[in-house]
Amino acid sequence: MTFEALLGGLRVWFDGALPDHGIFSLIAFAFVAGLARGFSGFGAALIFIPLAGAVIGPKLTSPVLLVIDGLATLGMIPAAWRGADRREVFTMAVGAALGVPAGTAALALIDPLSLRWMISAIAICLLALLISGWRYHGQPVAPLSAAIGLIAGLFSGAAQLGGPPVVAYWLGGKSNFTRVRSNVILYFSISTVFSFISYYFGGLFVSTVFALTIVTLPAYAVGLWGGSKLFGFAKESTFRITCYILIAVSAIAGMPVFDSLLR
Repeated sequence: MTFEALLGGLRVWFDGALPDHGIFSLIAFAFVAGLARGFSGFGAALIFIPLAGAVIGPKLTSPVLLVIDGLATLGMIPAAWRGADRREVFTMAVGAALGVPAGTAALALIDPLSLRWMISAIAICLLALLISGWRYHGQPVAPLSAAIGLIAGLFSGAAQLGGPPVVAYWLGGKSNFTRVRSNVILYFSISTVFSFISYYFGGLFVSTVFALTIVTLPAYAVGLWGGSKLFGFAKESTFRITCYILIAVSAIAGMPVFDSLLR
């Protein structure tokens, strides 16, 4: 069966819910996003949300990423559980439990065009935070960890962009990059559960989301696997710079003024 025949079958199965344009672009975006996520434990949303949002809009993009990331990263959870500081992760997750529903409400209620501009602006600001080298160097304390979780949950609910505040907070401590990566993966596995519940009650899981999940999940999973392999062989500094460049290009290219180039 050809790929075009598969798309045709999916359109019939989902009663025409699958978009007629941008499918190959979405697959490419999903692969690159998975590559970044597999290596660093975060970064997929900063790449996928602005770019895919230009093709299918933010109210479809965020649920699609939530589903494909939730499914594709299940295999990463056991190792993250063993390597993470679970007490710290659970403390941060308490804040996320409050932030995710508020962000989901924003996703459901704000005008899509305005939301896309906001997403690109947030992505650029969060990227600037990461590039600046600023890190929290104090000792993690429960109230601050929960507050970071609240902020990250708000960004996750609205656009799955909760990674940078969490990473900037944890990278400044005494934990090495491997521990931070485990913390991030475990935290977002918990945050994903909150997002699934919020998106469900927010009515965001429409048939198009599941059609797009079938199309993009394989590419995301392959990218995730490749990124995980790179984590063991590539230099952290080199790949981190590459991720920064990809995120910057995505945040800018995902602005509505460049829609004609992506569709």
